[in-house]
Amino acid sequence: MIQQTTIEKLKFKDKKNIVELKEESDDYTLTIHRMPDDKEVIVIKVDNFSAPTTIFQGTKSECKRTDFVIIADIINKEKFIVFIEMKAKKKTSKEKEIIQQLKGAQCFVEYCQAIGKSFWEKRNFLDDYKYRFVSFKNIKIPKKPTRSKSKNAIHDTPENMLKISSPDYICFNHVIWRKK
Repeated sequence: MIQQTTIEKLKFKDKKNIVELKEESDDYTLTIHRMPDDKEVIVIKVDNFSAPTTIFQGTKSECKRTDFVIIADIINKEKFIVFIEMKAKKKTSKEKEIIQQLKGAQCFVEYCQAIGKSFWEKRNFLDDYKYRFVSFKNIKIPKKPTRSKSKNAIHDTPENMLKISSPDYICFNHVIWRKK
């Protein structure tokens, strides 16, 4: 369904899969370690899709979307869709704008879901996936131990996103399950 030019390829490092999420416009990269196998995951650079400004006015920020979406099929028999927004510095966007970007990417995934159901005739396409919303900031700032700033609630809505500042070593499990 998705063009190959929009899919980020996994790499193999230290006997584990990693994905490097690159933001070319601002020249920075975030690496997520211990990714699932190629057959279990797809990483989509949502920024590659043109904003739907020829259809929508954008007055409610409906044309915004996140940088990446990770769709993981089987992690301990669970399925996840992870929406990721990356910011190079601390003061680049207000939280409200990041929430709008997360919502826009969620709409993109729901559109893909509708395509899968209608055109591929897969009645349950992406139905049993859990959503996770994550924002990374201070990516270009010197790294320090990863800290997440969020409530103890699970980050399954844009408003409850998991916030990670100055990420050092991010594992995929960390973005889908929060340590208590």
